[in-house]
Amino acid sequence: MNEKIKEIRHNTEKARCFFSKILAFTLGPIELKNLLDENKVKLVDVRRAEDYEIAHIPGAISIPKDELADNTEKLSKDEITVIYSYNQQCHLAAQACLILAEYDYPVMLLEGGFKTWTEDFRFATSN
Repeated sequence: MNEKIKEIRHNTEKARCFFSKILAFTLGPIELKNLLDENKVKLVDVRRAEDYEIAHIPGAISIPKDELADNTEKLSKDEITVIYSYNQQCHLAAQACLILAEYDYPVMLLEGGFKTWTEDFRFATSN
C-alpha cells in the first residue's frame, strides 16, 4: 500500500473533516423518509420525466437535471432540497446538487437513489 495513503488513514483530523462533509451533504433512505414525514425537505427527482411518470418517491417533484437551472423558482433557499436519480453509480444527482449549490440553494444527495429506495429498503413509490 502507498505510504502516503497509510499516513492519511492515520490522520484523524482529515478523517473527521471528510466524514463531516459526507454527513452534511448526503443522507440515506431512512433519514429521507423521516424528513419527508416531518415535511422538512423538498425532494427533487432529476431522472427523465418519463421515468418519473412510471414511478417516483412519494412527495418528489420532477425536474430533469438538464432542466434544473431553468426551474429553480420551484425551489426555496429557505429549505433543504434533496436530489435523487437512478442509482449509486448515476451522477445525475451529484451534478444537480452542484448546480443548486452554485445557485446558493442548500442541497443534499440521496445516496443510492431511486434503486436503493425501492429495492434495498422497499419503500413505497407513487405513479
